[in-house]
Amino acid sequence: MITLKRVYEAERCTGAQCFLVERLWPRGIKKEALEMTAWLKDVAPSPGLRMWFKHDPAKWPEFRRRYFAELEKNPQAWKPIVGAACKGDVILLFSSRDTRHNNAAALKAFLDSKIAMATAA
Repeated sequence: MITLKRVYEAERCTGAQCFLVERLWPRGIKKEALEMTAWLKDVAPSPGLRMWFKHDPAKWPEFRRRYFAELEKNPQAWKPIVGAACKGDVILLFSSRDTRHNNAAALKAFLDSKIAMATAA
């Protein structure tokens, strides 16, 4: 199971593997204070896509389409998350204030579809 947590509200990742899925380190968070399995920068949207989107809800459907295309071209970035999710609980850590329209929410939808296909096979 994959869940989402805002990095600023994340408590310890007890019983789950936590992955920070941001290209940039979250402001105000000390690296040693954040307990996580890995920081997966390469699974985050490209800088160009991130700058185009700017968390504009009106652009959400197109952002997801473009981001999913980027992810399809970079399976080595997201396969560790799928592998971890097939073994246990996973938490995707994100920094956005918008808890609905962010890269982690889109990534979760993408990964959920990949996991469903893997378990159906």
